[in-house]
This record gives sequence, C-alpha cells and structure tokens, in this order.
Amino acid sequence: MDWNKLLSTKRLGMEDWATSDRSEDRTQFQRDYDRIIFSSPFRRMQNKTQVFPLPEHVFVHNRLTHSLEVASVGRSLGNLLAEKLAPEFPENKLVSEIGTIVSTACLAHDLGNPPFGHSGEAAISNFFEKGAGHEFEPLLTTGEWKDFTLFDGNANAFRILTHQFNGKRPGGFALTYSTLASIVKYPFESKLSVKPKFGFFQSEKNDYKKIANQLEIKSKPGISESFSRHPLVYLVEAADDICYQIMDLEDAFKLGILSYAETKNLYLGFYDDETDKKYLENINAILTRVTDKNEQISYLRAGVIGKLIYECIGIFSENHEKILSGNFESSLIGLLKGKQAEAMNTVKAISYSQVYAHRSVVEIEIAGYKIIGTLLEEFVGAIMNPKDLYSKKILSLLPEQYKTGSDSVYLKIQSVVDFVSGMTDVFALDLYRKIKGISLPGVV
Repeated sequence: MDWNKLLSTKRLGMEDWATSDRSEDRTQFQRDYDRIIFSSPFRRMQNKTQVFPLPEHVFVHNRLTHSLEVASVGRSLGNLLAEKLAPEFPENKLVSEIGTIVSTACLAHDLGNPPFGHSGEAAISNFFEKGAGHEFEPLLTTGEWKDFTLFDGNANAFRILTHQFNGKRPGGFALTYSTLASIVKYPFESKLSVKPKFGFFQSEKNDYKKIANQLEIKSKPGISESFSRHPLVYLVEAADDICYQIMDLEDAFKLGILSYAETKNLYLGFYDDETDKKYLENINAILTRVTDKNEQISYLRAGVIGKLIYECIGIFSENHEKILSGNFESSLIGLLKGKQAEAMNTVKAISYSQVYAHRSVVEIEIAGYKIIGTLLEEFVGAIMNPKDLYSKKILSLLPEQYKTGSDSVYLKIQSVVDFVSGMTDVFALDLYRKIKGISLPGVV
C-alpha cells in the first residue's frame, strides 16, 4: 500500500463532485470531523452506556465522552505519525492531515453500538440465533443471516456513515474515503467470521470494496471479500484500547469498585523504577502538592495515557513496512514490552475479574437483553406481518428514515435493527415499558 493512494479526499456518494481548490476555513478532513460532531447519532451517544450504568450522582463515561477522549488520543497518535512521514512525502499535503483523519475515525468508531453497552450487541445476536428471530434463517442467505447472528457495532457504524436512509442523501454522511476506511477495524464480511467481529454488512459490502479499490487497499490472497486494514486503523484501535482500559480504572475508582491504593498502584505499574526514575520523581512531587485523591488519580491516568501514546507510535514505526504490506497481524497494544506489557496485562485481568463483572454492570447487561429482545420481537414481527392491526400500530412508531418499501426480508429486518440499535438507553427502556403496558401516560 502507498500513502499517496491511502490518503484521499474523494467522498462517498459525491464521487462526481469536484473538490474545491479555493482557500477555505476547513480542510476536507476537518469537514468530516464536523459532520460527525453535529450529527444526531453522535449526540445520542451521550445517553448510551459505555461500561457502567449511568448513575444519578457520580459521573462516569458514556459512549459520547469515551469517543471524545479516544478522538483526542487518536489525534496525538496521528500527528506523531504525520511528523514521521512528512520528510518522506514532502509533496503530499494530505500527510499533515493524518491527525485529523484518525481523530475523526475515533470520533465515529462507536456510532453503531446499540444501547446497554456491549451486551446490546450480544442481545441482538441472541434474538436471531436463539430467540424468536431464528425463524427467519431459511429466508436469508448465509451472509445476511450472519449479519444478524454476529451483529457487530463496528459494521453498524460503517452502515450509519454510508447508508442512504429513507429521505437522506446518497453516501450517508458523504465522508472521505480515507476517513471511512480508517473506521473499518475488521475489513471482511460476516460469513468469513466465526465471532461478532467483522467490518461491513452485506448491504454495505460494495461500498467498502469501492473504497478499498480506490485507495488500493490490498485484498487477502484468494479471498475477494477480505482486505488488509487501512494503516490508520491501527492508530484508531490503539487510541480506543488505551482509553477504555485506562479510563475504566478511573471510573471504577470513582464508583468505589477499586480502592485508591489499588488504582494508584495499577497506574504506577506502567513505570520502570530505573528507566523512568525522573518521571517517578516528578510524579511523587506532584502527588505531594496535590492532595485531592480524585485529582491524583486523574493526574496518574493522564501520565499513563501519554506514555502509551509514545509506546504505540514507536511500535507502528518499527512495523511500518509490514503494515503497508498487509502482513501485520497484531494490535499495537498487543506488542507492548517490558513494564508496559506487564502493567497492561494486570489491568486487563483486574478489569475482567472486578470491574466488568461488577454487579452494576451485570444488572444493566441483563436488562439490555430483556429490553432489546422484546423490542426486536415486537417490531420484526410487525414488519413481517404489516397488515395485522396490531402490527400497523407498532409500525406507526417506526421513524420515517427507517422505513423501507423493499420486499426483501433482509432489508425489512435490517430496518428494525437500525431503529433499535440507534436508540439511547433511556428511550429503549421507555418504549419497552409502554409496549408492555408498564408505564402509560395518565395511568397510575
């Protein structure tokens, strides 16, 4: 792969439009960033669970704040890469925009996640694999069926950004090819996957192939529907890995799941007593002056994030040729060495044993299964039997943008999945209660 091809301002759905050469206040990639920031799907993430249920008095991360933080880390990673590439590509003005491309992709990476955290993805898959949705398997192709049984928020994000929903413009958000390619973490279709990890649904497969061909992203030998990652995907993934692993510790501390001492020691574990001696001396000096424990933890967290940013860009640089050749098979975080690798493994172990298994997390996962399963059953049942009186009433609740005039079973079901996966936690719970008659206006 070649950076001169990988960086492109061509926009999906606007291929025939000429890019203006006149001086403007924003670059094409900054326009991508702004389109996401001002979009409804992005705003809705403020009420979607990241890991912990959204408590009443203690603020923890939701999908929106997580995405903003990932975008900040991604910008730093992208800018560092741009600095390294600039001497090699003095004529390519787009190299300086890599930080913006990565930041934008980070901003959008969770747009496709349903309500109730990662359990929302599992709940959608479970409805089709083991629930009432299983009856539709004979009516779908293998790829279409796996799109539902292996439902993945990454593929759904690509759909939200590229699909022309009813009444909307071609190309969805009409983002640049480079931004869109940088979002696709698993560039292959669902029928090539054995777990809920793939990059695009059958409905968006041709869009991704068009982008990949234009950017000359390599396809995997002998597999026409599977591609190498766009190199910037590795930076987006690293930014996400850094944030959710490191930020979840701070949330766990604020919620009282981890003690101050536990959290402090986990962060300090990323520093080596000898090679990081000066950093540790500075840290101790700051912690002596700053006595607020929340502020101390925030300071330690910021230092670890900064350290990991430089570690990851170093790993990217070391493996640059392998990444461009499409033969790099690891994540950047996965190649951390020494104290950083040891500390990250400890953080992951603690997170899975104490944080993600905490009662509050499990409770919202259970609720998510019940709520999402019920909504899918009601709306999929209605869209497959639209002439029934009750179905007509249910379908009247389906927003116009999600309605389809197609006779395709796949597209009908997909329109419901679009609606349900786009809901906020609160909206999903409220609609579930109303459909079940648990909470009706004017009824005590």
